[in-house]
Amino acid sequence: MHPMGFRNTLCASLLVVASATAVTAQRPKAKTSATSIPTNILLRIIPAEDQRRWDDNLKSLLTDKDPKVRKRAALAAGRIGDERAVPALIELLKGDADNDVRQMTAFSIGEIESPAGADALIAVLNDTKEPGEARARAVEALGKIAAALPEADKDRRRVYGAAILGTLRFEAGRRSRPDTPTILLGLTAVLRAKPEGAGPVVVPFLGYADPRIIADALNTMARLRLKDNNEEVRQLLRHSDPIVRANAARVIGAAEDKGAFNALLDRALHDEDLRVRVSAIRALGSLKDVRAVEPLLARGARLISDFRAEKERKIASPTTQNELLEVAGALGRATPPLKAFAQQPSEKASVMFFINARRLVNNSAPEVEIGFARMAPEDYMTMHFHNPTFNHNETELARARRVSSLAEGLREIAALKPEKDPSRVNEVRSMAETSLASWLCVFPESRTRECSESLWLRQPEVLRAYAAFKPKDLSEVLRQQFRRSDVIIRATAAELLGELPPDKANERALIAALPLALRDKDLNDAALAILDALGKQKSAAANEAIKTALDSSDHLIRRKAVALLKANGAGDFSNRIGYVQTRNTEADYRRAIGRIGKKVTAMVVTSKGSFVIEFLTEEAPLTVDNFVMLARRGYFNGQTVPRVVPNFVIQTGDPRGDQNGGPGYSIRCEINEVPYDRAAVGMALSGKDTGGSQWFVTHSPQPHLDGGYTVFGRVVSGMDVVDRIARGDTIRRVIVNER
Repeated sequence: MHPMGFRNTLCASLLVVASATAVTAQRPKAKTSATSIPTNILLRIIPAEDQRRWDDNLKSLLTDKDPKVRKRAALAAGRIGDERAVPALIELLKGDADNDVRQMTAFSIGEIESPAGADALIAVLNDTKEPGEARARAVEALGKIAAALPEADKDRRRVYGAAILGTLRFEAGRRSRPDTPTILLGLTAVLRAKPEGAGPVVVPFLGYADPRIIADALNTMARLRLKDNNEEVRQLLRHSDPIVRANAARVIGAAEDKGAFNALLDRALHDEDLRVRVSAIRALGSLKDVRAVEPLLARGARLISDFRAEKERKIASPTTQNELLEVAGALGRATPPLKAFAQQPSEKASVMFFINARRLVNNSAPEVEIGFARMAPEDYMTMHFHNPTFNHNETELARARRVSSLAEGLREIAALKPEKDPSRVNEVRSMAETSLASWLCVFPESRTRECSESLWLRQPEVLRAYAAFKPKDLSEVLRQQFRRSDVIIRATAAELLGELPPDKANERALIAALPLALRDKDLNDAALAILDALGKQKSAAANEAIKTALDSSDHLIRRKAVALLKANGAGDFSNRIGYVQTRNTEADYRRAIGRIGKKVTAMVVTSKGSFVIEFLTEEAPLTVDNFVMLARRGYFNGQTVPRVVPNFVIQTGDPRGDQNGGPGYSIRCEINEVPYDRAAVGMALSGKDTGGSQWFVTHSPQPHLDGGYTVFGRVVSGMDVVDRIARGDTIRRVIVNER
């Protein structure tokens, strides 16, 4: 599950991360209150959230005499996400005497993402005498509503964007007494709303003394690819705070500021904080400047030497691996593709770097495969024309990871553009396409030598790579996948068919595949993907097929069908969404509520050492309960860490090892006001309410995740271990302690 496609996105691996310098500014913190709310009240609120049920019972709690109850009920209304709750929330925002209730109400209006709540939020922002927390949550909420608007709704996007920028201008204008939470949440609102003219409003915050404000301003600039005030950004590469330096490097890379090359190279090679180094290395790759090749090769050679030494000492997944993979990725982007086999000494040196790197990571790192294929496609293909050979001592999962990485490398060959010698390029492309075709499991449920377990596990990646070549038989190959039992394979086939132009044969196959997908027990990936693909067919027959999903027992499937039918002008079936048929019973709710106010921790024992999570039992009781119950049955034991992104997150909890796995059910999001600072523990998603077992830990503040992913814990000890974890490391066991 996935930031931004947390579950399915393949990302770079993790790097050793030094401890962050403490930042001064803080985003608004969630205030505890549920500990004093009676259990009988929570038993009215939490099941309603879990069932996504807005009704008079919950509405009545918005007028309870206890402000803690009103606040908790407002949060529930936001989590449920029913637009019918907006009028009651607006009334609460305007009239409640308790500012803590009002700020939560603003937050919840943003969670519903309905334009119906925007005017009330703008009114709060326009009243500069409003308390800071209410204004902070109002600007955050308006950013969420703006982000959810259709691209065609330009008028409202412009109005909401202007209100957000106006709020930041006001705060910048009172430099002597700024409201820090409003600035920080306002900067995040800008990156969500993407208003025109954001650059001149964001840049002044680079001059603030507070490193957190500077870092968040840089984060917004990087994500919006703003090119304002390059010189000041370059100067921030020397800032005392490592997060500021890292984010400055990100801005330079996003803006492709070649004038910063020397300063960026210095940080990439010499910064003491590895978060800064990896950000600078990535940025060098984005600049595509050949001057970076020689120093990066030298750095890579040193890392390879260190990697070998650590492997000889039998250190599992050495941390140098992570920086090495970043160097490989940057070299692939910075080096112009060779027009033929490597001839010059510098070209041969680059090829040898990739050969050595491949050997060290056993062909299982997509960064190395992609970089090699980009830089020297002909050399790459000479080493990779036949199916991969496997070590008999490897596990099927290890083999599968290698297949996945090799498929990513071959996929890169599809992007080659014919220049002076199109026949040569076509020959290389043909070799890559042939290799991928040999990895396709073309017969349903095949377990032959041609479709080993490792190939079977990675058919989604193989299919995506094969599709990149746009072969003539692509539609036929994809349609065959609907005969598989594997849900993820069928989902991948549907996604890829949806990317093709509307086609009657594909439409018929999608319609025929939908009933089986709707019967998949506890897994909705295929059904949701097929519905999306049918929605793109824009035909009466496809819409009729989508309507059959309105009878599904799965709340997410019904919601998807309603949205697609509405978008296609086939009717408004919002009244068919209904409630969630939850797995939880009253005993489950009572168990989760019983932990509130208690200290509940989990020691996560990994192949790199142990770290301890303290759970947020009040802010996310059902998410915590889900994790605890999975841990107690040994669910996480022996799983590998499939996703590590330096200076971002580590992610685990996937039994498949490809970021598509889960426990066979989904849980509801419990979005809260806890910020994604360093060491936050969150649930990975592939869309709202799609969490299950995958979770992540942040290496540094990630404000763009706030209010989008459930925070359910914090790492309270052992972040140095988290910082050392690399992709492929193992979760040996998870030990829960309740007091």
